[in-house]
Amino acid sequence: MADTMRALVVDRLAPDYQGVSVREIARPEPGPGEVRVRVRAAAVNFPDLMQTRGEHQHKPDLPFIGGLEMAGEVDAVGPGVTAFKPGDAVCAGGRGVFAEYVVLPAAILQPKPSRLSYGEAAGYPVAYLTAYVALVRAADAQPGEWVLVHGAAGGVGLAAVDLARTMGCKVIAASASDEKLAVIGEEYGPEALLNVTEGFRERVKALTGGRGADVIYDPVGGDIFDDSVRCIAFGGRILSIGFTSGRLPTLPVNIALIKGFSVHGVRAGEYGRQFPEKGRENTAAIWRLAEEGKVKPRVHAEYPLDRWREAYETLAQRKVVGKTIIRPDL
Repeated sequence: MADTMRALVVDRLAPDYQGVSVREIARPEPGPGEVRVRVRAAAVNFPDLMQTRGEHQHKPDLPFIGGLEMAGEVDAVGPGVTAFKPGDAVCAGGRGVFAEYVVLPAAILQPKPSRLSYGEAAGYPVAYLTAYVALVRAADAQPGEWVLVHGAAGGVGLAAVDLARTMGCKVIAASASDEKLAVIGEEYGPEALLNVTEGFRERVKALTGGRGADVIYDPVGGDIFDDSVRCIAFGGRILSIGFTSGRLPTLPVNIALIKGFSVHGVRAGEYGRQFPEKGRENTAAIWRLAEEGKVKPRVHAEYPLDRWREAYETLAQRKVVGKTIIRPDL
């Protein structure tokens, strides 16, 4: 077997991915407690794009390999690893997975749910863990509550639509694209579809009988957040997931005071680090949902490693419904 592998390497931070290329590098060897995985599928997330420009809060040392979640087959195990053997199908959130092989701690690997393809499993952990921590831990969303999901066509948004429906909530799926909303409506069946292009606060109030949404899930920020504070129910919870709009919103606290709502920042990984036992419970819960077939992650498209730029652009140009996958094995 060759001692090298192909990987998507960021050598310098620059606009338009000018510092990114696929090149041949040394294949890593697993150490004690580690597993080497042959990557069959790796999901593209917005932080992957931002990190090529140095715009994400996590700034790996250069050079680095992108990618945050993957699924594949165990290729080799390091000393002390007994839970996995070569050939096992596994998946995990990790770093540096846009490569033919990746070495990860055995402790973070999960057996791939048999119900999920490699592509579905690769795009599952980050999105669904974020949705779970937001809806279950932060918002404590209850059956029958109205949940407004912004950016509903994106990976973390669609996961929230899916999970909220599984929890018995009444879901309003929001997007700026009628075409994307049609896909969501057909495949996920939320109570309402909402195009936010010309505003949405009055329509949310109408859908909820004048009360407003009990929970608002917002990975967009900017103007979307500004309007969300106008249609949140008294005692409601706004979940701040990210800022894909590019503008960090500000909160007029007098509105929060009058309407009695709260804003929760959601960082699923950090939640697990701060509360390890709850973090383990969260991870177990989302994989159990997948094993039981109660959720259905959606793959928008799959690209070979050499077409990584096209894969990135599906996110940059807001073309995605679900998750875009890079296939280093093709």
